[in-house]
Amino acid sequence: MTGSQAKPTAPSTPPPPATKGLWGSLKQLLDQLLVVNVFLVIGAALWFVLAVVLQGQGRGGPLQAFQSLWEPLIMPALGLLMAAALLSGILGWWQRRGQP
Repeated sequence: MTGSQAKPTAPSTPPPPATKGLWGSLKQLLDQLLVVNVFLVIGAALWFVLAVVLQGQGRGGPLQAFQSLWEPLIMPALGLLMAAALLSGILGWWQRRGQP
């Protein structure tokens, strides 16, 4: 046969339901903020480990920079991450509590 045969296509999955209203867009923004926050905390942890290793080799600059950013940036990021984890656990428990 010639190359004019139509290939069967896989059934497409329906698009996800669109978020509605202000609450949906606020939730999306909060989700994106939390994803960025997680990567910020992971990056800070890696920076701290590297800074401690460099401090052991006599290079104290990265550790001093880490310490200068501890209170204004890293501690609030850790607090936000812990608060989000607690809130997620509480909301999950609350939703399961109402189900038989």
